[in-house]
Amino acid sequence: MAVAGIVAEYNVFHRGHAWQLRELRRRLGPDTAVVVCMSGNFVQRGDFAIAPKHARAEMALAGGADLVLELPTPWSTAGAEQFARGGAAVLAATGVVTHLAFGCECGDLEPLQRVAAHVDSGLYHTEVRRFLKLGMTFAAARQAALSGPALAGAAAACLARPNNALAVEYLRSLAALGSTIAPMALPRVGADHDSQAPGEYLSASAVRSRLLAGDSWRFAVPESTAAVLAREMAAGRAPVSVLACERAVLSRLRAMPEEAFAVYDGGGEGLYRRVYRAVHTAATLEEVLHGAKTRRYPLARLRRMLLHSYLDVRTPGKGETPPYLRVLGASVAGRALLKTMRETAALPVLTKPGHIRRLGPAAQSLFALESRCTDLYTLAYPALDQALPGSEYTTNPVVL
Repeated sequence: MAVAGIVAEYNVFHRGHAWQLRELRRRLGPDTAVVVCMSGNFVQRGDFAIAPKHARAEMALAGGADLVLELPTPWSTAGAEQFARGGAAVLAATGVVTHLAFGCECGDLEPLQRVAAHVDSGLYHTEVRRFLKLGMTFAAARQAALSGPALAGAAAACLARPNNALAVEYLRSLAALGSTIAPMALPRVGADHDSQAPGEYLSASAVRSRLLAGDSWRFAVPESTAAVLAREMAAGRAPVSVLACERAVLSRLRAMPEEAFAVYDGGGEGLYRRVYRAVHTAATLEEVLHGAKTRRYPLARLRRMLLHSYLDVRTPGKGETPPYLRVLGASVAGRALLKTMRETAALPVLTKPGHIRRLGPAAQSLFALESRCTDLYTLAYPALDQALPGSEYTTNPVVL
């Protein structure tokens, strides 16, 4: 039996995600099991997830996934390379995943594989450094480095699209891990990433915008997602946004000395100085972002840096991967996979929060960090009486 792995945020699980699960089962067979490595309470764009991770895991299970594992916060809020490496490592460590499926704009594996191989070459890195010195953003420098004679037009052009770029990082991660998992490219359907365009398949960004604005949103998600979201909203645990904690975030940032920002810089390029100056000349998070932004530093990187500064989370080192497999939810088929993973998993499998006490210092340290981050996340709930601390140690996986 094939077991497909997916790295996702499901922020929220929408009709396009449901289509993807149906499509991979059409290709691999109706009995294909699906393991999802899903971001926890914080996401790659440098924001709070719109709903708690266990609720989003329940949406995924109701939508067709079988087992949902957590991508811990240091990886879920990192750039594309570390995000992909963490997700691929979690799926590989299960010992049961046979395919890594990902949506991308081109829907074609061959040009993505050519780009991935070239990105891992010395020539590519030399060219990127040259273009960065000319003042280009990393994205522009990367695109320029891929537009030379080493790669023909179609392969180079594909990296200009966000899901294609992430797909390349999945391929690079599988190669770096020495994994035998087979990559599987699926075409992205509906609106572009981050698009607000209407249509049959809205982007997750458009659905979140509607939720936060109080506009209609049910038509854009499966009925099972709507039911979970409605329950969380009625309980006061959704929708969640960083803006609900804006004053707390600004308070933390204003209390930090300039040198304290340096550990969250990532590139070692002095960005932290710009961020520090923006923090002390702005009244809102949006003003901080735009005060620090330049052509070289895109907003996504700045949002991640501000979130890391607030949470005191550092980007994982090159090649660093999660030390355990945390189960957020499972179906009947998922529970069967967990039994198999007792023999195949290369990392400890946490099915209950209390099991963390059996693991080593690195695992316990990461779990303690995750607990602290969750306690800060819950303070963004619409209902403060739902924000009791310590939930990381008391919430068990969702079982369907």
